[in-house]
Amino acid sequence: MEIIYVLIPIAMIFVAIAIMVFFWAVKSEQFDDLDRQSVSILFDENVDKPGHTPVTPLATQLDDNATQQAIKDQQKGMPL
Repeated sequence: MEIIYVLIPIAMIFVAIAIMVFFWAVKSEQFDDLDRQSVSILFDENVDKPGHTPVTPLATQLDDNATQQAIKDQQKGMPL
């Protein structure tokens, strides 16, 4: 039963720390723009850089060749 005399003040300290961290986050504008970071991953940063030339990945080229071959095979009547 004596342990409660220790646990209650420790719990109160944890709650006070959590409240202080929450108010610090609000004060430092952590919650002002929640959408920018979630959308920023969708855009490529290298597109507008001078001297940047986009390179077609080899996997895309191979996929295009495989797709063209599958279309030719299907036109010949061969199953996919």
